[in-house]
Amino acid sequence: MIDREFFFQRITRTILLGAIRPQQRSGFMLLLDRWEKTRNGEGDRRQLAYILATAWHETAATMQPIRERGGKAYFLKQYDVAGQRPALARSNGNTQPGDGARYCGRGYVQLTWKNNYRRIGALIGVDLVGDPDRALEPEIAATILIRGMEQGWFTGRELSHYFSGSRAEWVQARRIVNSLDQAALIADYARRILAAMRESEQDSQQGSQQGSATSATPRLSASRPSPRPSPVRQPRRVIR
Repeated sequence: MIDREFFFQRITRTILLGAIRPQQRSGFMLLLDRWEKTRNGEGDRRQLAYILATAWHETAATMQPIRERGGKAYFLKQYDVAGQRPALARSNGNTQPGDGARYCGRGYVQLTWKNNYRRIGALIGVDLVGDPDRALEPEIAATILIRGMEQGWFTGRELSHYFSGSRAEWVQARRIVNSLDQAALIADYARRILAAMRESEQDSQQGSQQGSATSATPRLSASRPSPRPSPVRQPRRVIR
């Protein structure tokens, strides 16, 4: 299990470079909880770090599900049968005028096109075609992000293709979601998040050891006066 408080102390010095905002904290908490709940606190930390880095990038550092930027005119142009790419729109299920805006990108990753809303909605048991805004609900968005990256829902490529055993392909892992767009940047986020995880686990272990040592210290007998012991100095934890 990742100690949340130690993790947030570390993450503020890796990618945040300042105080963590409440919405960022709740977003990290949700994804950490969801990951650990199905793995009893275990699992490949590199995969988890890459999931968090993807969410960080795709949500513009808010760590909350977002709607794709752009207005109706943009969505009409890009995704609508009445726009500039009607054949592409039809092939992805956007067959009616207005589908471009209705099925624009939403979530921790930008779920787009009616066919994808239908397919992934069926996989998670939620009617995303009838109510596409449900992809913005944090619990649903977290399920889509984590299971989608694990099982290859977005591009056919899975986390295990890039992080397994001794393999760690931080840049190429971007292909799980979106070709190699901003791949080096997201890889850097992921490495920093992984470092924060590992350092927070060390901090937690040191804290537990100190607590055990303190509780194991024998009490002096009240019937036999003894010299007052010198105060025990706790080792100072260095934050890198």
